[in-house]
Amino acid sequence: MKKQQRCEWCGSDPVYVKYHDEEWGKPVYDDRIMFEFLILEGAQAGLSWITILKRRENYRKAFANFDPKKVAMFTEQDVERLMSDAGLIRNRLKINAAISNAQAFLAVQKEFGSFCNFLWGFLPKGKPVVGHWRSCSDIPPTTELSDRIAKEMKRRGFKFFGSTICYAHLQATGLVNDHIKTCSFKK
Repeated sequence: MKKQQRCEWCGSDPVYVKYHDEEWGKPVYDDRIMFEFLILEGAQAGLSWITILKRRENYRKAFANFDPKKVAMFTEQDVERLMSDAGLIRNRLKINAAISNAQAFLAVQKEFGSFCNFLWGFLPKGKPVVGHWRSCSDIPPTTELSDRIAKEMKRRGFKFFGSTICYAHLQATGLVNDHIKTCSFKK
């Protein structure tokens, strides 16, 4: 049996390997999953992704299983509850951003029928962008596409969602497939 090759960023950490093999770069058409990554990517700003992945279940519990309708209704009491939760990144700006992003997310859903319709609408013919990278070091932190989407989302009131976080979100949700050429998971 041939040994599977992976993108070098995932290393050998089982959490990273599972995420790489089962999720990263696979197209998402489910708004709840899109919202999950919106919260997680915002929490990750300035930190390593593995830090967030290892706290993912804590985020799932704390943020109502990533239900944007419930998160949009969080109050100051909820913010205080989240700020005291050691299983989360306790950053008030990020927590408040998650709540306001839930409200913006719902507005986008209302306008476009789903958040997925909105986001996939930025892609040519609604198809994933496929990178042709030899090494992870070749992958840019932002692209013209992430710049455009981040600008539009900022205009719509999203916070903690600049172009770099946007590009990571696009990769995580499969709008962009940046598995390197030698990766067994490149499609």
